[in-house]
Amino acid sequence: MPWGEFKDTAAERRLFQRRTMVMLSIVMLLIVGLLARMYQLQVVEHDIYTTLSDKNRVQVQSVPPPRGLVYDRNRTLLAENRPVFSVTLVPERVEGMEQTLTQLGAILDISEEDRDRFQRRLQEPRRPFQEIPLRYDLDEQEMARLAVHRHELPGVEVKAELVRYYPHSELTAHALGFVGRINRDELQRIDPVNYAGTNYIGKSGIERFYEEVLHGKVGYQHVETNARGRTMRVLERENPVPGEDLQLHLDLRLQKRAHDLLDGRRGAIVAIEPATGGILALASVPGFDANKFVTGISVSDYRELSESRDKPLFNRALRGQYPPGSTMKPMLAIAALDSGATTRDYTIWDPGYFKLTESGRRYRDWKRSGHGWVNLMDAMAESCDVYYYDIAVKMGVDTMYEYLSRFGFGEDAALDVSGALSGLLPSRDWKRATRNEPWYPGDSVNLGIGQGFMLATPLQLATATSLIANRGRWTEPRLLKAIEGDTPVSEFLPEATHEPLKLKNPDDWDYVVETMAEVMHGRKGTARQVGRGAPYRMAGKTGTAQVFSLAEDEEYDAEEIRERLRDHALFVGFAPVDNPQIAVAVIVENGGGGSSTAAPVARELFDAWLLELDTEDGAGTVAGNPEREGGAG
Repeated sequence: MPWGEFKDTAAERRLFQRRTMVMLSIVMLLIVGLLARMYQLQVVEHDIYTTLSDKNRVQVQSVPPPRGLVYDRNRTLLAENRPVFSVTLVPERVEGMEQTLTQLGAILDISEEDRDRFQRRLQEPRRPFQEIPLRYDLDEQEMARLAVHRHELPGVEVKAELVRYYPHSELTAHALGFVGRINRDELQRIDPVNYAGTNYIGKSGIERFYEEVLHGKVGYQHVETNARGRTMRVLERENPVPGEDLQLHLDLRLQKRAHDLLDGRRGAIVAIEPATGGILALASVPGFDANKFVTGISVSDYRELSESRDKPLFNRALRGQYPPGSTMKPMLAIAALDSGATTRDYTIWDPGYFKLTESGRRYRDWKRSGHGWVNLMDAMAESCDVYYYDIAVKMGVDTMYEYLSRFGFGEDAALDVSGALSGLLPSRDWKRATRNEPWYPGDSVNLGIGQGFMLATPLQLATATSLIANRGRWTEPRLLKAIEGDTPVSEFLPEATHEPLKLKNPDDWDYVVETMAEVMHGRKGTARQVGRGAPYRMAGKTGTAQVFSLAEDEEYDAEEIRERLRDHALFVGFAPVDNPQIAVAVIVENGGGGSSTAAPVARELFDAWLLELDTEDGAGTVAGNPEREGGAG
């Protein structure tokens, strides 16, 4: 049968048409589905995917606020911010951390210490996408080399930031303190919102105490980034609020003079303006360069500072606790007069020693031959120990504790000085609690000349001396003088809580001040050589604190032992007598006698503040004080 008889052309056409219609229907359904999906994505869910797209393209970055500046009382800059360029890495964007670090090591000079510090920070808790610095303070050549290879290093950026800088670092390190990188513990307690983008926080001193004021308020910016996360442009910005600028009572010129006077010796000087309580100088020598701590001090530099036998990191002015020695005698004289343990006319015979009982132990006077007949005026001027042994026993520990505590001993009386210690004001209860022993009369004898258990800091001695200068009116020590702008100082200073020290006979203040003036200007005064020739009258008291022993694990050569076993030299005083403008406490460790070592330092400070610095300011040498025109008594 011919082939054509079996072919059904019409049927095949119908089959083809059916298949075509099915395929067209499927294609149309797919097109309709695609259009519907496109409509859903482009119209119905437009806002959702626009937001998701912006999240990939636009990021919110925090903008840290510039830290407030710090000035001295004459508007000399003490703490500023300087721009520093550093290379940072964002771990979430880095493709292979070890490989990236190796590449960077070939481009930049990265030390093992830099790597170790980076690895430690990489392991610490941090905010997502927070930059971690690897190298600080890049120079122009290093930034140029890195710029050439930046396209090969995703997640690596050169960041410019303002970093704290102290132009007079060694002079102000112990007074201002310093800032450093935020550590793990600080990260847990700070406000994560306000500190977003901030890498530094106050670690000590003024920087720590006024952290809230100095830090400011964080800002934000919306930036457009490419696929690698690199910033292309800023779309929107809310500027940060800079920290407040602070002005301190501190006088940099007097601070420098204090450091110069102690140069080559270990010691501390605190100078206070009695009228305000403002701290004019707070010097602890030797000092250190606080700038090394800002971005992270090297291991070798820190080891050198921490292992130095001179202890430059130790703030002697605030944390040095020393037996005050005879510098306590003016305060004890006030206590004895007001409590009735002595009178202005009360006289004793000093044979060179004191005994509690006829057959008891002899407590020696510094002058072995004794001072003969002495009253309170003589006892202060000549620093007669026997007289103070006698009145200390008459007062007893309870009375001495009561009065000395009202002078600020045994507590941190400063308003805004971070890190100050409280010293030790012994009492009957203290000895029972710590040594499980009763208070013996011999303990009172030792306390009568500022020895035994008694310990005080230079700041406490200056505070108590300022109280005498003010005739009992309290002005708690403070560093803050003013806050730039409209912010009142009282908003940030703690409330003063000390009541005036009122005496039964207010004239006793002037009498004790005159006994201190006799020390400086009297015929037998222990510091009469220092007071000679001064165009103003000053009041003061010298002191010597014994150094009994060294730590058992310290090894010194013979010369070193001799030097470090010498007595500490102390002095407290103020000037002028009738219009006090400066009160000081000086301690020179192992300096020997207070009259020969510490008192001349105080005289230099008095002259600098009352004569030289006033003259520099154009105020003249007498500054409106008639007393300065007279001779030295």
